[in-house]
Amino acid sequence: MSLYERIKSGEESLSLVGLGYVGMPIAVAFANEGVNVIGFDLNTAKIDLYKSGVDPTHEVGDEAIAKTTVHFTANENDLKKAKFHIVAVPTPVNLDHTPDLSPVIGASEILGRNLTKGSIVVFESTVYPGVTEDVCMPILEKESGLKCGVDFKIGYSPERINPGDKVHRLENIRKIVSGMDAESLEEIKNVYDLVIKVGTYPVSTIKTAEAVKVVENSQRDINIAFMNELAMVFDKMGIDTNEVVDGMNTKWNALGFRPGLVGGHCIGVDPYYFTYEAEKLGYHSQIILNGRIVNDGMGKYVADAAIKKMIEAGQAPRNSKVVILGLTFKENCPDTRNSKVDDIIKRLNEFGIEPVVVDPWASERDALHEYGVTLTRLEDVHDVDCVIVAVAHNEFKKLSLEDLNLMYREMPDEKKVLIDVKGLLDIKTVEKQGFRLWRL
Repeated sequence: MSLYERIKSGEESLSLVGLGYVGMPIAVAFANEGVNVIGFDLNTAKIDLYKSGVDPTHEVGDEAIAKTTVHFTANENDLKKAKFHIVAVPTPVNLDHTPDLSPVIGASEILGRNLTKGSIVVFESTVYPGVTEDVCMPILEKESGLKCGVDFKIGYSPERINPGDKVHRLENIRKIVSGMDAESLEEIKNVYDLVIKVGTYPVSTIKTAEAVKVVENSQRDINIAFMNELAMVFDKMGIDTNEVVDGMNTKWNALGFRPGLVGGHCIGVDPYYFTYEAEKLGYHSQIILNGRIVNDGMGKYVADAAIKKMIEAGQAPRNSKVVILGLTFKENCPDTRNSKVDDIIKRLNEFGIEPVVVDPWASERDALHEYGVTLTRLEDVHDVDCVIVAVAHNEFKKLSLEDLNLMYREMPDEKKVLIDVKGLLDIKTVEKQGFRLWRL
């Protein structure tokens, strides 16, 4: 029997190393198909939450976590019980924008210590082409004492989960799969086909699969950077960017991108992984890094726009009360990693402003730990001079102009500054009210 057949029959187990926004939904999906799943994470607090039926990621929900048969554990020795391993740990960048491979290296060391003969290891973490074979594989060999290609095999299947997206889910996003040889590729494809209902897409080499991941997000980053540049130019021209984009999107070949803050664990990171390896080979990016420069500067640009509008309104920014609605890197998602809202906060701090931050999705602990921000409840916001709608959470989309008006202190409408980063509000309604509006 093949490894796939033994996993399907329950004879062998599958492990997930890293149970965050990517790993946990995959673990639950396999368990739902009757697979014996070991879910491993070093974060004991996270493991305890899962065991108690709580889903801090909101990706599958508390009910699904409570019902799942996944064996959640922080004991690395439990990995010895599995033969098919999926590594889904984060891969951030350092302060100098170089890849930080320490999580995937650490995961490889742990897995290597517990690897048994006949295993297949599949990496899902975002890496530049070559990391799986040149960095991770030697670590697995060293720690296990086993020989890759003889005692175990490796593959790569880039994660495509979109946190917070309830439409594009794991099961209906076609998945790239690769293996070190034809045998491993077939096994990997068959295993993933258990949970990917729209099917998998095999590619010829592991490096190709690694490249697919970093390129698809680099493409999105560049397109959003283009829209952000347009927004900055149109701001100077006195043209509403959203109206321009709405008109452009009436054409059949429009791509539908809009300006905005680009953060998170993928789009804001993957281009640096790609260009890092390209530069090692002597090619210096002419487009990708420039897109990163544009997008990395948008938080500061939004803050500066707010400062300008406050001055135009006759306010003294240092003495003004500012509230920011949203802290997570995207809407309807609790993930605060690499949020560009932090850049808005830091820029406002330079002008002596300590903004009030509201986010019903973000963890109070994460907000304080990652950004030093103490979150405020929406109902406790009052007497403000400037409102910055930074993230399009459903809770903020529901806010009417009347709701927003209640947040301001008593003053003429023309002195009330409203910054609509996501273009959620009807511009004609806001202007009729007399608010001093700015939006991307």
